Amino acid sequence: MRQASTILSIDTPGRGFTDITRAMAEWLAGVGIEEGLVTLLCRHTSASLLIQENAAREVRVDLANWLDRLAPEGGHYVHDDEGPDDMPAHLKTVLTGVNLQIPVIDGQMALGTWQGIYLAEHRKRPHRREIAVHVMGD
Repeated sequence: MRQASTILSIDTPGRGFTDITRAMAEWLAGVGIEEGLVTLLCRHTSASLLIQENAAREVRVDLANWLDRLAPEGGHYVHDDEGPDDMPAHLKTVLTGVNLQIPVIDGQMALGTWQGIYLAEHRKRPHRREIAVHVMGD
């Protein structure tokens, strides 16, 4: 059994979904583990990780709109230390999650045909986000 880990730094353009599938696949190919499990952890409380549709951009637009309806900006939050998008970003992170586990089969993540891995930025302004990645296997 072997294992490897890294921290991926991802620049986001602001609110939205950044596809990190290719970055993950390239890192995994360099590690050389053929069978196992890769775990990702977003090291932030106002950004999250998703496995979602990778072909139709409209899915991500609808998802963003839905999250905005569930956690709208406004003066009704007690926590607003970093502005009106602060607490809604935390709520969106709770709803979508900060970690993923993906099986590795034949040296590749066992994602479905239409699945991609996305870093969801829930804040308005650009950020540099860190994803801790760990793979274990043979």
